[in-house]
Order: sequence, then structure tokens, then C-alpha cells
Amino acid sequence: MAVDRDHVLRAAAALLTRRATATMDEVARAAGIGRATLHRHFAGRDALVRALEALGLRETEAALDAARLDDGPAEGALRRFVAAVEPAAGLLAFLVTENQLFEGDDVHEGWSRIDGRISALFRRGQERGEFRIDLPPAWLTEALYGLIGACAWSIQDGRVAARDFQYLTCELLLGGARRSVRT
Repeated sequence: MAVDRDHVLRAAAALLTRRATATMDEVARAAGIGRATLHRHFAGRDALVRALEALGLRETEAALDAARLDDGPAEGALRRFVAAVEPAAGLLAFLVTENQLFEGDDVHEGWSRIDGRISALFRRGQERGEFRIDLPPAWLTEALYGLIGACAWSIQDGRVAARDFQYLTCELLLGGARRSVRT
């Protein structure tokens, strides 16, 4: 029987977002395959994490494309992105905290592309007076990643309802990012 690599990656992502220290044996069990089969596809944890990184990059870039970041007000584009990235939020949360992906000179250029696109959205919102200008776009980008991850983990732990993902993420970020009008 052929092993569906995408199924294995999604099972690994689901497990690792809940338990980042899960063993390869546990990943194999979660995917419904044997350890030897898992090792034929991924030589070790590093290879598995790199494959998850590629999946996360694809899904995040697809969410950015689906959000049409250049259309309309920046706040609306941000809300569309959060909605589009929701299915990959747990995977993104795992990857953003996976230190091996961000150490040394081998950082995947996809992360820089994603950061650049999101930072450009925040910059556009600042230039148009939608977002406050005292917070750098790079910081707003990192804050967005943090909120996506925190919300994904809170949902997985049952502390908040899954249906509230978009609301909780956007309202907290935008409540702090919106430019206040002084009278």
C-alpha cells in the first residue's frame, strides 16, 4: 500500500502542534504507519520538520494569496488573511517556535517573503492612517504570528471555542494596532 505523504505530514503537524517533543514513534502511530515506513520517507526528525516547514510555507503563502492583501482597506485584508490561515494555524504556531528553522544561515527564504508581505500590509495600513505609526511593521508581523499561535494552542487545549479564532486574533491585534483619533 502506498503511503500518502501529505497525510503523514498533516498527522505529524497535528501531533507536533499539540506535543512539540513527540518522538518519531509517536508520529508514526499518529499517521497510522510503522516507524520504518516513516523513516523511509523522513530520515529523522530534522527531515520531518523541514518537510513540515515546506508545507507550512506553501499553506501560509496560499493564505496570503487568498487574502488579496492589496485589495481595499488594510484591516479588511488582515481579517481575510487570518480567516485564510486558520486551517494552518496550528502548523504555523509549531513552525514559528521550532528553533532549528531559524538558527544559522540556512533560514528558508520563504519566511522572508512571508514576513515581507505581511509587513507591507501593516506599512500600507500605517500610510493610509488605519494603523498606528509608533509600532514598526516588523513588530506587528511578529505580534500577529504570536496571536495566531496563542489562539491555535488555546483552541487545542479547549480554553476557547474554535469558532472564535478569527475574532479573538483580529480583535486583540487590531485593538492595539488601530490608530486612535485624538480630539
